Amino acid sequence: MAFLLRNISLSADGREIVRTSRIRDDLLKVGRDPDCDIRLNDLAVALHHATLEQISSSTIGVSAEAGLTVEIDGSTTQFGQIDLTTGGTIKVGPFLLRILAVEMGSDDVAIDVARADTEEAEEKFDTRRFALSTVLPGKRAIAWTLTLAVVGLFLVWPIAFFYSSAREPTTLAQGFHADETWSSGPLSRAHHALEQNCNACHVRPFEPVRDESCKACHTQVHDHADLARLAQATPNPGGWARFQLAVAGAFGQDPGRCVDCHTEHEGAQEMVPTPQQFCSDCHADLRTRLPDTPLGDAANFETAHPEFQPTVLIRWDDQTPRMQRVTLGIQNAREQSNLKFPHELHLQPNGGVAQMGRRLGQQYGFGQNLECSDCHVPTPDGTRFQPVDMEGDCGMCHSLAFEQIGGTVRTLRHGDPRQVVADILSFYRTAPRERVGLGADRARPGDVNQIRAAVQQARARAATGARADQAVRQVFSPGGACFECHEVTAPPAGSLAFGVQPVAFPTRYMLHGWFDHRPHQFTQRPGQARQEGTQACLSCHTANASENANDLLLPDLASCRTCHGGETTRLPVASNCAMCHDYHMDEGVPAMLLRQQVRGRRWETTVIRVNDPQRAPLPRSR
Repeated sequence: MAFLLRNISLSADGREIVRTSRIRDDLLKVGRDPDCDIRLNDLAVALHHATLEQISSSTIGVSAEAGLTVEIDGSTTQFGQIDLTTGGTIKVGPFLLRILAVEMGSDDVAIDVARADTEEAEEKFDTRRFALSTVLPGKRAIAWTLTLAVVGLFLVWPIAFFYSSAREPTTLAQGFHADETWSSGPLSRAHHALEQNCNACHVRPFEPVRDESCKACHTQVHDHADLARLAQATPNPGGWARFQLAVAGAFGQDPGRCVDCHTEHEGAQEMVPTPQQFCSDCHADLRTRLPDTPLGDAANFETAHPEFQPTVLIRWDDQTPRMQRVTLGIQNAREQSNLKFPHELHLQPNGGVAQMGRRLGQQYGFGQNLECSDCHVPTPDGTRFQPVDMEGDCGMCHSLAFEQIGGTVRTLRHGDPRQVVADILSFYRTAPRERVGLGADRARPGDVNQIRAAVQQARARAATGARADQAVRQVFSPGGACFECHEVTAPPAGSLAFGVQPVAFPTRYMLHGWFDHRPHQFTQRPGQARQEGTQACLSCHTANASENANDLLLPDLASCRTCHGGETTRLPVASNCAMCHDYHMDEGVPAMLLRQQVRGRRWETTVIRVNDPQRAPLPRSR
């Protein structure tokens, strides 16, 4: 059996509107609740008012909820029946449910649902008595009055004020300006000083802000790329986008303006980071439009991003370092720094280096063993590290002292092999004095007992006729002070012109991205405990397993993806493109880092020669 419901309503002109639905069930719920089969939207009807249920093939039972009643064929009751062969009516509140007689051979029960008291209610209660139309002007008059008021207050008055103030700028009031009604909100914090100087950006009335106005103050900002290639890399807009560009161009709004990205009047806040979609529109399939670009396609850091390609010193052409980009995880990424330094040895918690650090702890502030921060000092902006300095870092343990005169200790000149040779020859040409050994058997220079032992050794060698050139060769030979850390160039036969290969490291490996180390002073990878200090460093840089200074200890893409995902991700850190990349083509720290660190500081991509005697001393801040 099925119920055929016909909901009947009247239009404004009295026309009858019928909506039909069919329900295959033996029971119908009637009420105001949206879950009811017959929904009667009136407060006179309870949420669940009554039910209609088939009792037999020719009878329908009607039952109201407890405490409620319905009218069946004009009689008020809580329970009743309707014969389907003759039909009947059920009144629930202001609604009338008319059950039509079932035709012979049909299984459908037709029920008409309509309001029963519409005309009667209008006669009893005339709402027009409470309308305001009897005391107010007509709608047309009100509409025209309000239209003229809006035009006068927000168009005519601001224009008149603008031109009057332009003619008499000295009489410009400091209070409210009529053209302030056009402002969509306060300026950002960076432009707060321009709140009362609209002409600084809006140079001409009724013209959009031009790039020239922005560049008048932002003189160091460059384009993202060459304008011709930038236009070639931009995707072709669709039909609606082309129409919008055409309309904007007709009003002087050329595409690619500064204000397309740097929107103003958004409130007193910092610049909102650029959304990921802004970058991926071009870079997701950049190679299809720029086949010669060296950049890889990138759309999402978590799912579509090329492997990191740091710029590494790969070889030396005589004294000139040569740089090249290498791909982490694919190539055997190494750098030719000409330095001998085993990180693994210096980070052993129980090795000889750790024991020396504990002995020197009170003097230099070391802990139970060496930490990464004992040698690597961050730059003021926190994005990189200052170059390691021999005197400030290595010299704590690897001293170049060779003689003590009274309370003064003489040291060899680091970074100048010719001066080292000259100092040693000068020492041996004079009378034997207290000398600090620089050979394989040397202990830490500066130690009193070691100096005394060196004096005895020097006298013994002098007594046996040890020659000065032998001491020079010993310094530049295996076990000697210079050979221990540097690549030594052997001199011609019979000469003492030893050379030392220059040591250099790039100050910036990632030329197209930035990394802020300060938030990474501790790490907590998914499923792991929190790590701090050196342990946090080693979670990304595997220095404790490196025995060669040429190892490129940079984390690859997979390592970063353990914590960083795309703009929307389930990983701990949601990362959009602007977190690591700067839009403008410059060497400065991205604006989002500058706001929190050092404003206006710029760093050049260069190579620092560690053992260059002409280089000015680096300021250290431990």
